[in-house]
Amino acid sequence: SRELAGYLAALAGWVAALAAAVLPQWRQSSYAGDAIITAVGLHEGLWMSCAAQSTGQVQCRLHDSLLSLEVHIQTSRALMVISLLLGFFGIIVSVVGMKCTKVGEEDPVTKSRIAVAGGVLFVLSGLCTLAAVSLYATQVTYEFFRESTIPINARYEFGSALFVGWGASSLSMLGGSLLCCSCPAKERRGQQYHRQSQPSTAREYV
Repeated sequence: SRELAGYLAALAGWVAALAAAVLPQWRQSSYAGDAIITAVGLHEGLWMSCAAQSTGQVQCRLHDSLLSLEVHIQTSRALMVISLLLGFFGIIVSVVGMKCTKVGEEDPVTKSRIAVAGGVLFVLSGLCTLAAVSLYATQVTYEFFRESTIPINARYEFGSALFVGWGASSLSMLGGSLLCCSCPAKERRGQQYHRQSQPSTAREYV
């Protein structure tokens, strides 16, 4: 049950990380200040930027060039892609290693080690997501509070995708930690004890 709970939590974290990577709300227009100077809400993400009109219409445009993007966006992109790849491999490896599956039942020690490897992949995936989201949030905070001629209600603040990313990293690391709790050493000792006890039992019957 512990492995299953960890797997479900890590899987939910991976799905949330995928949603966070796709969402364009990594930063959004700030409505702080005395007055709102525009009726258009601006959102920017890793892959596109969107403008929401007061009438409800939303227009999005993909970022034109990869090389023209700021360094923190390129870094966050790379970290999110690595996180999703690690999580994808963690899903496959964990299914093979969990005790509730029938793959590799003849070798429980190796099966437990595979489950631990899947947990490690999930933890690394969560760390990559945490690094990507935190790096982007740090840049947004710096640009918001630095001295500039731009009015405070025309700057950007945290978007909803950042909070989704933080939640995704927490779930991935929690689920990976639960999967890492599988200890193959105990099973190895029990297996050796079971093998050693069989010859003695046979001699007693003889």
